[in-house]
Amino acid sequence: MYVMIYTEHPAERRCLSAPKRRHRPSDCPRLSSSRRSGILQPHPAPLWIFNPIRQDSGRAGAGSIRDQTSRQQGSMSTTGQQQGGGLRSRRSLGREKDPGQGVGMEAACWLAPGVLRKLIELPSPPLSRHQLKRLEEHRYSSAGRSLLEPLMQCYWEWLVGRVPSWIAPNLITIIGLATNVFTTLVLVYYCPTATEQAPLWAYLLCAVGLFIYQSLDAIDGKQARRTNSSSPLGELFDHGCDSLSTVFVVLGTSIAVQMGTNPDWMFFCCFAGMFMFYCAHWQTYVSGTLRFGIIDVTEVQLFIIIMYLLAAVGGSALWQSLIPVLNIQMKMIPAICTFLGAIFSCTNYFRVIFTGGVGKNGSTTAGTSVLSPVLHIGSVIILAVMIYKKSAVQLFEKHPCLYILAFGFVSAKITNKLVVAHMTKSEMNLYDLAFLGPGLLFLDQYFNSFIDEYLVLWIALFISFFDLVRYCRCRGRFVVYRQILQESTGSFTTVSHQHNLVFGGN
Repeated sequence: MYVMIYTEHPAERRCLSAPKRRHRPSDCPRLSSSRRSGILQPHPAPLWIFNPIRQDSGRAGAGSIRDQTSRQQGSMSTTGQQQGGGLRSRRSLGREKDPGQGVGMEAACWLAPGVLRKLIELPSPPLSRHQLKRLEEHRYSSAGRSLLEPLMQCYWEWLVGRVPSWIAPNLITIIGLATNVFTTLVLVYYCPTATEQAPLWAYLLCAVGLFIYQSLDAIDGKQARRTNSSSPLGELFDHGCDSLSTVFVVLGTSIAVQMGTNPDWMFFCCFAGMFMFYCAHWQTYVSGTLRFGIIDVTEVQLFIIIMYLLAAVGGSALWQSLIPVLNIQMKMIPAICTFLGAIFSCTNYFRVIFTGGVGKNGSTTAGTSVLSPVLHIGSVIILAVMIYKKSAVQLFEKHPCLYILAFGFVSAKITNKLVVAHMTKSEMNLYDLAFLGPGLLFLDQYFNSFIDEYLVLWIALFISFFDLVRYCRCRGRFVVYRQILQESTGSFTTVSHQHNLVFGGN
């Protein structure tokens, strides 16, 4: 496929937007800059690439560009019709009604996939030129070291030395995420209500998957420094994958200990995990530095791996057994640890937040209020609690995994937005399409569940998921080639910023 290069003129847009179909490298035109035409031609993008930002590059130096490009609009319009005509023809043919098909069949074939396709294709607000500049100027800053990190560093250094230098750091990250997601979905398949007993090998698979994810997540940055390909894009991609992985980690842990038999505790543990991850980046948005505590993500992941191994050895009987002295079930140990860890972590996070940020008058890195990010995560949690408690059919108790995933995708989306806001030093907008799914559940309950809540939950899940995909596709795609139009020399200088997910930089 081609890269969509956004410019100020509609004619240029038609010219530079190529059909979304696969091409061989030999079939694709090369990116070229011509002083005679003043037009940057499209360049083929790799078939698998992560491009977190979309920009409007035509706004830079637009005054002089108009004079040069106005003479080319006629030819560009013709070129755009040639490039997009085939695709439009195929689409128009696909929409032609077959006389032999009924209305019901046509609706079934086109309506549902079409709605999801349109949802994914909805435009995401592009970052401004100043935001892109601040993103390029961003430098990663961290402080603190957890208890077991020095010991794990030896293993991680050994592991990254075995990774070929041609493997991109982002590929390492995505492999770890995919492994964790796949192994957790296996557990969800066998335990949809978090009360069933899964095969023992499924718990062992989750333990191995989480360990692989932890290892690959730890070495992707080392691989970037090793191959001299470190950039803010790698940090953005890494945190984005971590926000999604957090949802599956907390869900898999709850299933492993059969927390579904205590729905209140399962609800608390899952949303506490997502809230703490959000708060970690919230305090980073305020202070500009990502801080690690004595007990942090490395220790928590190793503890969860041990829980998976215990479940693989002892099965459900282990977690249902009573602790003699305390007279509580074994499954309550992880819940109590989550409660204490949430208090400890949130105390440290809010101490940093309320101390004041690095911005003007103690504001955030973007110059906004230090309390502004609470609106997003607060909306998610309030909606989740209200829908959970007001459900007439016990929606969460009967379908906890679907419920956590539906709201987890929303949490991952707003966490990604918080990371982007921190790295670009910009404000977070409260309006977001991610709240559409939870909003439908809330409205359905408000009108006495005139639609089955289980059906609305599935709709909310798909909306949340495809909205996250849309975000990663529109805004989550980074600009492969950014045009810096330098008016002083009277020519166009093209600066390449390739960030190929497979073979490019981090």
